[in-house]
Amino acid sequence: MSLTHMAFYSTLAVLSLAFALAFLRLVLGPSLADRVVALDLMAVIGIGFIADYAVATDQRVFLEVAVVMALVGFLATVAFAYYLRRGV
Repeated sequence: MSLTHMAFYSTLAVLSLAFALAFLRLVLGPSLADRVVALDLMAVIGIGFIADYAVATDQRVFLEVAVVMALVGFLATVAFAYYLRRGV
């Protein structure tokens, strides 16, 4: 097994653990803000999964998918902040 494969699998394991912990915060979060931050973190971790896969398979098209997902996640976070500021 090469060093690249070991890095891919170890990164996959760490991202999986982080995703599980963020999901736990999403389910148990005491406030709405905690849940939204956990959901945003899960989106960022998903971007990490995509980037890791793109590097491991040497397919750059997946990095474009990760960029689009990052933009959508950013817009969702801004929309939630606007929602909290308005107090609706």
